[in-house]
Amino acid sequence: MTSKSKSQLAPLPWTEILLYWVLSFGSHLYSFYQLQRFSKEHEAGLEREFQLEKGLLKGFKRDPSDFEWSFWTEWAKKSLLWTLTGHGIISRFTSVYYPKLRVPALTIYGLLAAGSVLGVKGVSVLLVHLGLSFSVAQLRKPALSWACNLLLLSTLHIQPLQEIQRDWYKTEEEYYLLLFSIAVCGLRFISFSLELCWCPPGHGGVVQLCWLFSYTFYHPFFYNGPIITYKDYIEQMCRSGEESDKDQSLLSYLVLRSGRIILWWCIAEFMIHLMYMHSIQSNETYLKILPPWALGGLALALAQFFYVKYLVLFGLPSMLATLDKLVPPKLPSCVSIIHSFTGMWRHFDEGLYRWLIRYIYVPLGGSRHGPLYKILSTGLAFGFVCLWHGGRDYLQYWALMNWAGVLVENGFKSLFASSFINSIVEQHFSAAMKRRSIALLCAFATAMLLLSNLVFLGGMHVGRIFWMRIFIQGWSTVAPPMLGFLYCFAQIGLEWT
Repeated sequence: MTSKSKSQLAPLPWTEILLYWVLSFGSHLYSFYQLQRFSKEHEAGLEREFQLEKGLLKGFKRDPSDFEWSFWTEWAKKSLLWTLTGHGIISRFTSVYYPKLRVPALTIYGLLAAGSVLGVKGVSVLLVHLGLSFSVAQLRKPALSWACNLLLLSTLHIQPLQEIQRDWYKTEEEYYLLLFSIAVCGLRFISFSLELCWCPPGHGGVVQLCWLFSYTFYHPFFYNGPIITYKDYIEQMCRSGEESDKDQSLLSYLVLRSGRIILWWCIAEFMIHLMYMHSIQSNETYLKILPPWALGGLALALAQFFYVKYLVLFGLPSMLATLDKLVPPKLPSCVSIIHSFTGMWRHFDEGLYRWLIRYIYVPLGGSRHGPLYKILSTGLAFGFVCLWHGGRDYLQYWALMNWAGVLVENGFKSLFASSFINSIVEQHFSAAMKRRSIALLCAFATAMLLLSNLVFLGGMHVGRIFWMRIFIQGWSTVAPPMLGFLYCFAQIGLEWT
């Protein structure tokens, strides 16, 4: 739905909105409570199978099954918190005393910080990718740049090369950090290459190479993002270097934002201490015997944990980027108030969304050349996201579900925007009823969105069991109340928007 149509939605009585809030909040709490009860009842079995860890608080166990959270938590303890702190200190020192040296200093620091973790061989791989991408970009042929960078990204999946790179490191986690770094830097190389192909000849190759080094090794965004385009990075870095530092609220911003990040971290840890949702999703037997409310709680808990996790993972780098006077993408929006596939892609990872729009959707025609080009552009954007994430079978299903969801939503928008349907709606529906009808349609979209997210987070077995239990076996008992609560979520989302 467009922002214009959202702004025209009629307000509802405050008592009705209050009811939606109560039902939404209450359903979250009660489903989480049922999931927590199930977790405690089966704690012994889960501990034997998934090796629950000793909790941070006495008497509690901790579910370490979410690989991404455990991975980045361990690396934060080992080095990342210290290197990010070092970046902040160097940035602040050079901004005050040597502003002209700030960008070179941050580039050198980022390169050294990457080398301290990835090693000389790991950084050499990135430099080879950087050099090849830079060289091909000099030809100013977008198709060649795409081919080169896609081939470089495909090296992540070459088995013999994987074995060689694994031998460079003592632990599997160090190798995974190299993979994550190459994948994220791959997006930066594509961004640089296409911007260079599109812009008129200007600065010499040496200047371009220096900026590419700065963009690639900017430390807060280096390992995991968020994604910012090359064009935005250069413009913002140049502008921030020219601006005088007149902000007197730096300390208060730092304290408040750090406090929020710590709060988000505490919420994430609280969730995996009380609800063992990641272990439960890995066992089909538990998924099949979960009571209906606990099943809904599992779906909500997995989605909410993913949201809070990325508030932490993107929050700290974004805070440092803001202190550097960059404008990072907005942090993810709460998944409980996102009520469409389009909204999820726009507002969860805004940086990746902008990247896809600028480098895939618009160059391929987007909505400018009719529905067929729009379908093709959208499909190729989702295809690239699938490939970038690894291209496994469950990711292919997830990408197809999202592609279909976006197309269906756009089809409904076009249908209701037609003069014939619009005149019927205007004649027979009040403004309030139109909003309720939109929320009802959004409830169905949110149900499919949750299902696709479960496939992404847990794999095909999780999505299949949820589909069977809710929409096949429970079509008359479980699905109707679930859609009712999703309708309340959608109303809250529309109100919040």
